Amino acid sequence: MFAASTLIPNKHCIATFAGAAVVVLQLGAAITPAHSAGGEAVKISNAWVHAAEQVGSNVALSMTIKNEADVADALLRVRCPVANFSEKHTVDRGEGSPAMRAIPSIPIAASSTTVLKPDAYHVMLLQTRQMLAAGEAFNCSIVFQKAGTIETEVKVHGLP
Repeated sequence: MFAASTLIPNKHCIATFAGAAVVVLQLGAAITPAHSAGGEAVKISNAWVHAAEQVGSNVALSMTIKNEADVADALLRVRCPVANFSEKHTVDRGEGSPAMRAIPSIPIAASSTTVLKPDAYHVMLLQTRQMLAAGEAFNCSIVFQKAGTIETEVKVHGLP
């Protein structure tokens, strides 16, 4: 048989449970807007690369990223089945000729449009696994810090 004290929670247990519930609700409110608003607010368009006539080439991935959210985001990684690796780059224009430099992420400002292109921020697809002919297309997964993963079609343009 149970004593009455085991069936009726004391004030300490109720306060602890209520405090934990408030923390869980606050965490949920803090996490939810960033993910739901980010994924719908970031849009990718005009993704393209130049043709690659041989396997093992490196090509610059260009695209337009529109961030309609009120918070900044960052492009963290790109996964494309046509390349072994990808790197995010910026172009340094210090002394001498401009040079590409690998960076950990590409900043995407709030309420703005960022154009990735070979002479500015861009993504390099390294060691292509196949030839890329003009007119072809393939899909890539673009991963953002807040918006999450967005699948996009990449078109292959003719050689420069």
